[in-house]
Parts: sequence; structure tokens; C-alpha cells
Amino acid sequence: MHDFYRSWHPYVSPFDPCKPITTKVYSTPPNLFLGFQPPNLEQYAPKEALRKGTLWKVFYDPYYSPYEKMKGD
Repeated sequence: MHDFYRSWHPYVSPFDPCKPITTKVYSTPPNLFLGFQPPNLEQYAPKEALRKGTLWKVFYDPYYSPYEKMKGD
């Protein structure tokens, strides 16, 4: 399984008046790592697919903010 969160370190100017954010985090969707959609993928039931936002289980992305993870949620 892939890690759907990536991070990068932006340039921090010595003249920036605000406290710098040294590491920024972004989310990548699961379809980036699949390449193509193989046949016979496992599917959610129709009602559950509406709640999840996708029919196929491999495309489900349980997105949460990286800051929620830091809080311990």
C-alpha cells in the first residue's frame, strides 16, 4: 500500500516577517498509483458506494487533514 501523503520543504526567506512553515504536506489520490483499471475490481454495495464517493474499493481515499493526525484523532 502506498503512502498517500507527501511532503515538501519550501524556501524560507530570511526576510519573511511571519513564522515560516518549514514542511508542507499534500494528499495524492489512489488512482495515481494504479496506472490502469484492471477488470473485476472489488466493488462496494450501491448504498455504501454513495457514502464513500466511489464504486471501487481500490479508489477509496480516506482523506483526513494532516493536522488531525498530529492531534491524535
